[in-house]
Amino acid sequence: MPIDVYLYGASGPCRAVLMVAEQLGIEVNKKTVDLMSGEQMKPEYIGMNPQHCVPTIDDNGFYFVGKANKYAPDSSVYPKDPKERALVDRMLYFDIGTLYKAEGDFLYPQLFRGFLSKTAYAAGDQITLADFSLIASLSFAEAADYSYADYPKITAWMQKLKSEIPSYKEINDVPLQQFKEFLKSKK
Repeated sequence: MPIDVYLYGASGPCRAVLMVAEQLGIEVNKKTVDLMSGEQMKPEYIGMNPQHCVPTIDDNGFYFVGKANKYAPDSSVYPKDPKERALVDRMLYFDIGTLYKAEGDFLYPQLFRGFLSKTAYAAGDQITLADFSLIASLSFAEAADYSYADYPKITAWMQKLKSEIPSYKEINDVPLQQFKEFLKSKK
């Protein structure tokens, strides 16, 4: 009996699941989730996957994000030997913790720039919690010498918030400078 795989075709993790399924001869029903329209945020999808991410695998009512153990217990795709499995796990962690993050470093500012093209602030025409959270995250990267120069809308939004938030300088300047010095000491 085939399993249902809820996916978005461009997603690397979704494509990986499909390649593994093909390699192992596992029959799947592909169910496309339209991330651009927010389909993953609908109650029926969140009921399957509270993290609202793709891929989500439906194995006869058991929903999970992914494990090869059940479908290929004796396959080299996810070996039984602890040392071999540790090497596989290490590379999976590298993929999600390093490589995927690097892709995000490139893609996410572009997405955020799109949000800022519609409104004055991150979530509308007034400053919200989202702006405070985002400026804290983005200024942390900025302190690590990440430049948003290629993203003029993000740069303008950051400058606007830095001048509009009364406590911005007081709360951020010293810790961000300390972080910058810490990074310099590690070079």
